[in-house]
Amino acid sequence: MINFRLIRHLWLFLAVAEAQSFSGAAKRLGMSQPPLTEQIQVLEQALKLQLFERSRRGTRLTPAGAAILPAVRKFADQLQRLELAVQEAAAGHANLLTIGAISSTMLDTLPLLLARLKSEHPSLTVSVREIDSAEAVPLLRSGDIDLAFARLEGELGPDIASTPLAEDRLAVALPKTHPLAGLPRVRLASLAHEEFAMFSRQVSPVYFDSLVAACHASGFSPRVLHEVRSVASQVAFVGCGQGIALVPASLKKLAPENVVVRPLKENLKVITAAIAWNTARKHPMLDAVLHAPVNAPPPARRKRAAH
Repeated sequence: MINFRLIRHLWLFLAVAEAQSFSGAAKRLGMSQPPLTEQIQVLEQALKLQLFERSRRGTRLTPAGAAILPAVRKFADQLQRLELAVQEAAAGHANLLTIGAISSTMLDTLPLLLARLKSEHPSLTVSVREIDSAEAVPLLRSGDIDLAFARLEGELGPDIASTPLAEDRLAVALPKTHPLAGLPRVRLASLAHEEFAMFSRQVSPVYFDSLVAACHASGFSPRVLHEVRSVASQVAFVGCGQGIALVPASLKKLAPENVVVRPLKENLKVITAAIAWNTARKHPMLDAVLHAPVNAPPPARRKRAAH
């Protein structure tokens, strides 16, 4: 049986934790402070834990409160997705598409694609959550997402299929003062003695392995100074003088003034975006997504003729 009282108490706990204030949380929730304080005390008694410490400096989580906060946040996120699914079903159409996407695809691949889908399927509701590439397959298997937009290629295991959406030529991001920065193209082997800011293998194993394999083919193993979670972070480290980075050539448009992006002499391509899905949980909108042009704007709506 669902304990709705506990769910409400956890929701109130999250509100206080995020506001770091009982009065601020009460205002956000549209309730007075005494009942909120009382409900948190009931939760503390039920859990046999002190969750907050109050002082003149404000409200702070105790170590116990901080320990349960991530799980409560995840639970609240799942409840929101459940509520959205219930609302869709109650409205007479279970046309909800949940997408997990890495940050780069949320900038360049998803906007036009989703605009086109919404134009052609007005009843479609799309929920997007940011993920790392390494999270894509587990989330597809668990059913937490219907589709993943991430750096994926190769064999992804049983029931997971994928198709590439975009690829780019590999380039190197260098400090503007670097001796190689003035070259129109840079040979990969000339980077053998450099220190790298690399995309973390934990975030995108296939992408990381493809870069390391390219370095090995040029006769060296990259010396990794920093492992980061996004290509934007790679460029940021380069700008701070913390090594160089192998990045997609299109990142040139995002590079700050103190960083240059030079293509490699070798014509090496990397997949920058792929779509993946669980074949055992095939979503009804999958074919529409796969056949929608990634970079094409949605069709213009016809204007009604004046009467």
